[in-house]
Amino acid sequence: MELVPEQPRDASEVEALYDLAFGPGRTALSSYRLRAGTDPVAGLSLVARDAPTAPVAGAIRYWPVRVGSAPALLLGPVAVHPTHQGEGLGAALIRTSLDRAAATGWVRVMLIGDLPYYGRFGFRRLSDIAMPPPTNPDRILGRGDWDGIGGTVTGVAGGG
Repeated sequence: MELVPEQPRDASEVEALYDLAFGPGRTALSSYRLRAGTDPVAGLSLVARDAPTAPVAGAIRYWPVRVGSAPALLLGPVAVHPTHQGEGLGAALIRTSLDRAAATGWVRVMLIGDLPYYGRFGFRRLSDIAMPPPTNPDRILGRGDWDGIGGTVTGVAGGG
């Protein structure tokens, strides 16, 4: 499986995968308000394919946000096509993209998710972080340097 940066030509295929994985109502989630008017971060948002012309088997996206005045990345969504689930592709997308984020100077990444799953990638529960409602504060997770960082998460319109 090849993991490569998402290109503009991949967008409709990636959106179809996210609809399949999460349902078309996914865009009503609070995290989507932070993504409005913003492009995914180039080079960190990845697609997985068996071959260059094969359908997208998995995808992960990152978005620039601010927590208070501090820059951060918002990870998500990450999805794997049902025909490739159980192969470790989701974990490979997460690990590869987190390594790329660190290599390009990003010091903090956050997401909304389940600690039992994301804890193995170095994520921990964040306190003093406010997401747009309705977000369960127990699902706000972060990795990296969060010391002294708190406040409301806001999107970065036009970033990416």
